[in-house]
Amino acid sequence: MQPRIPRQSAGEQDPRPPAGTDADDRFGPELAPVVTGARRRAVRDGDRQIDTAHLLHSLLEHDADARAVLGDGPRIARLLGYLVQRSIGYGLRWQSAVEDSGAVPVVPGVAGFSPLAAAAMEDAGERAARRGRDRAGGLDLLAALVADPQARAVEVLARAAIEPRAVLAGVTEHQGTSSR
Repeated sequence: MQPRIPRQSAGEQDPRPPAGTDADDRFGPELAPVVTGARRRAVRDGDRQIDTAHLLHSLLEHDADARAVLGDGPRIARLLGYLVQRSIGYGLRWQSAVEDSGAVPVVPGVAGFSPLAAAAMEDAGERAARRGRDRAGGLDLLAALVADPQARAVEVLARAAIEPRAVLAGVTEHQGTSSR
Protein backbone atom coordinates (compact mmCIF):
# COMPACT_ATOMS: atom_id res chain seq x y z
CA MET A 1 0.00 0.00 0.00
CA GLN A 2 1.33 3.44 -0.94
CA PRO A 3 1.65 6.03 1.83
CA ARG A 4 -0.95 8.78 1.55
CA ILE A 5 1.57 11.51 2.21
CA PRO A 6 4.46 11.70 -0.25
CA ARG A 7 7.91 11.34 1.27
CA GLN A 8 10.02 14.46 1.43
CA SER A 9 13.55 14.53 0.18
CA ALA A 10 16.30 15.31 2.68
CA GLY A 11 16.50 18.85 1.28
CA GLU A 12 12.83 19.46 1.98
CA GLN A 13 13.12 18.14 5.54
CA ASP A 14 16.04 20.39 6.47
CA PRO A 15 14.59 23.58 8.02
CA ARG A 16 17.72 25.55 7.15
CA PRO A 17 17.47 27.38 3.83
CA PRO A 18 20.00 26.54 1.14
CA ALA A 19 22.91 28.98 0.84
CA GLY A 20 22.11 32.12 -1.13
CA THR A 21 18.32 31.89 -0.92
CA ASP A 22 17.62 34.36 1.87
CA ALA A 23 18.13 38.07 1.54
CA ASP A 24 20.50 38.48 4.51
CA ASP A 25 20.75 38.25 8.27
CA ARG A 26 18.23 41.05 8.84
CA PHE A 27 15.48 38.45 8.42
CA GLY A 28 15.91 36.43 11.55
CA PRO A 29 13.92 33.81 13.40
CA GLU A 30 10.56 35.54 12.97
CA LEU A 31 10.63 35.43 9.16
CA ALA A 32 12.67 32.23 8.73
CA PRO A 33 9.59 29.95 8.89
CA VAL A 34 7.75 32.31 6.52
CA VAL A 35 10.51 32.05 3.90
CA THR A 36 10.82 28.29 4.42
CA GLY A 37 7.08 27.84 3.98
CA ALA A 38 7.02 30.06 0.90
CA ARG A 39 9.91 28.09 -0.61
CA ARG A 40 8.07 24.83 0.04
CA ARG A 41 4.94 26.21 -1.64
CA ALA A 42 6.88 27.40 -4.67
CA VAL A 43 8.48 23.97 -5.11
CA ARG A 44 5.17 22.17 -4.63
CA ASP A 45 3.39 24.50 -7.08
CA GLY A 46 6.09 23.97 -9.70
CA ASP A 47 7.10 27.64 -9.65
CA ARG A 48 10.65 28.66 -10.43
CA GLN A 49 10.77 31.33 -7.75
CA ILE A 50 9.17 32.40 -4.49
CA ASP A 51 6.72 35.17 -5.35
CA THR A 52 4.77 37.64 -3.22
CA ALA A 53 1.69 35.38 -3.09
CA HIS A 54 3.82 32.53 -1.70
CA LEU A 55 5.17 34.91 0.93
CA LEU A 56 1.68 36.21 1.79
CA HIS A 57 0.28 32.70 2.18
CA SER A 58 3.15 31.58 4.38
CA LEU A 59 3.03 34.81 6.40
CA LEU A 60 -0.64 34.24 7.19
CA GLU A 61 0.15 30.72 8.37
CA HIS A 62 3.01 31.78 10.65
CA ASP A 63 2.22 35.28 11.92
CA ALA A 64 -0.77 35.98 14.16
CA ASP A 65 -0.28 39.76 13.88
CA ALA A 66 -0.53 39.61 10.07
CA ARG A 67 -3.74 37.58 10.35
CA ALA A 68 -5.10 40.09 12.89
CA VAL A 69 -4.48 43.00 10.53
CA LEU A 70 -6.40 41.24 7.76
CA GLY A 71 -9.35 40.44 10.01
CA ASP A 72 -11.22 37.38 11.09
CA GLY A 73 -14.05 35.27 9.79
CA PRO A 74 -15.19 35.14 6.19
CA ARG A 75 -12.69 37.73 4.99
CA ILE A 76 -9.58 35.76 5.98
CA ALA A 77 -11.24 32.49 4.93
CA ARG A 78 -11.90 33.91 1.45
CA LEU A 79 -8.30 35.15 1.18
CA LEU A 80 -6.87 31.79 2.26
CA GLY A 81 -9.21 30.08 -0.21
CA TYR A 82 -7.77 32.10 -3.08
CA LEU A 83 -4.23 31.42 -1.93
CA VAL A 84 -4.89 27.68 -1.78
CA GLN A 85 -6.50 27.72 -5.23
CA ARG A 86 -3.46 29.26 -6.88
CA SER A 87 -1.95 25.82 -7.56
CA ILE A 88 -5.14 24.41 -9.08
CA GLY A 89 -6.86 27.43 -10.55
CA TYR A 90 -6.07 30.94 -11.59
CA GLY A 91 -2.50 30.80 -10.31
CA LEU A 92 -1.47 28.29 -12.97
CA ARG A 93 -0.94 31.14 -15.44
CA TRP A 94 1.81 32.43 -13.13
CA GLN A 95 3.95 29.29 -13.41
CA SER A 96 5.68 30.24 -16.64
CA ALA A 97 6.11 33.93 -15.84
CA VAL A 98 8.47 35.79 -13.52
CA GLU A 99 6.74 38.19 -11.14
CA ASP A 100 8.20 41.58 -12.07
CA SER A 101 6.31 44.83 -12.45
CA GLY A 102 9.35 46.69 -13.73
CA ALA A 103 8.54 49.39 -11.17
CA VAL A 104 11.15 48.22 -8.68
CA PRO A 105 14.85 47.66 -9.22
CA VAL A 106 16.09 44.09 -9.11
CA VAL A 107 17.65 43.30 -5.75
CA PRO A 108 20.94 41.47 -6.27
CA GLY A 109 21.92 38.50 -4.14
CA VAL A 110 18.43 37.18 -3.40
CA ALA A 111 18.44 33.97 -5.38
CA GLY A 112 15.21 32.02 -5.46
CA PHE A 113 12.91 35.04 -5.16
CA SER A 114 10.99 36.81 -7.93
CA PRO A 115 12.15 40.41 -8.42
CA LEU A 116 9.05 41.70 -6.58
CA ALA A 117 9.43 39.23 -3.71
CA ALA A 118 13.12 40.15 -3.37
CA ALA A 119 12.18 43.84 -3.36
CA ALA A 120 9.50 43.16 -0.72
CA MET A 121 12.05 41.39 1.51
CA GLU A 122 14.41 44.35 1.11
CA ASP A 123 11.59 46.83 1.78
CA ALA A 124 10.58 44.90 4.92
CA GLY A 125 14.13 45.31 6.23
CA GLU A 126 14.08 49.02 5.47
CA ARG A 127 10.70 49.44 7.18
CA ALA A 128 12.05 47.72 10.28
CA ALA A 129 15.15 49.92 10.26
CA ARG A 130 12.99 53.08 10.07
CA ARG A 131 11.19 51.86 13.20
CA GLY A 132 14.52 51.32 14.95
CA ARG A 133 14.44 47.52 14.67
CA ASP A 134 17.40 45.37 13.68
CA ARG A 135 15.30 42.78 11.88
CA ALA A 136 12.11 42.78 9.88
CA GLY A 137 9.02 41.22 11.37
CA GLY A 138 5.84 39.85 9.89
CA LEU A 139 4.04 43.18 9.77
CA ASP A 140 7.01 44.79 8.01
CA LEU A 141 6.79 42.07 5.38
CA LEU A 142 3.01 42.37 5.08
CA ALA A 143 3.30 46.12 4.43
CA ALA A 144 6.05 45.50 1.88
CA LEU A 145 4.02 42.83 0.07
CA VAL A 146 1.18 45.24 -0.63
CA ALA A 147 3.39 48.20 -1.60
CA ASP A 148 3.58 47.37 -5.33
CA PRO A 149 0.19 47.26 -7.06
CA GLN A 150 1.57 44.77 -9.62
CA ALA A 151 2.46 42.17 -6.97
CA ARG A 152 0.68 38.83 -7.06
CA ALA A 153 -0.08 39.25 -3.35
CA VAL A 154 -2.02 42.42 -4.20
CA GLU A 155 -3.91 40.59 -6.95
CA VAL A 156 -4.93 37.86 -4.50
CA LEU A 157 -6.00 40.46 -1.93
CA ALA A 158 -8.08 42.22 -4.59
CA ARG A 159 -9.83 38.95 -5.48
CA ALA A 160 -10.68 38.56 -1.79
CA ALA A 161 -12.00 42.17 -1.70
CA ILE A 162 -9.23 43.40 0.60
CA GLU A 163 -7.86 46.85 -0.18
CA PRO A 164 -4.04 47.21 0.06
CA ARG A 165 -4.37 50.72 1.54
CA ALA A 166 -6.52 49.31 4.32
CA VAL A 167 -3.85 46.66 4.96
CA LEU A 168 -1.16 49.36 5.22
CA ALA A 169 -3.34 51.37 7.60
CA GLY A 170 -3.94 48.25 9.69
CA VAL A 171 -0.20 47.53 9.85
CA THR A 172 0.54 51.10 10.94
CA GLU A 173 -2.18 50.97 13.59
CA HIS A 174 -1.09 47.55 14.88
CA GLN A 175 2.58 48.53 15.05
CA GLY A 176 1.63 51.73 16.88
CA THR A 177 -0.36 49.89 19.53
CA SER A 178 2.19 47.10 19.97
CA SER A 179 5.09 49.52 20.59
CA ARG A 180 3.39 51.12 23.58
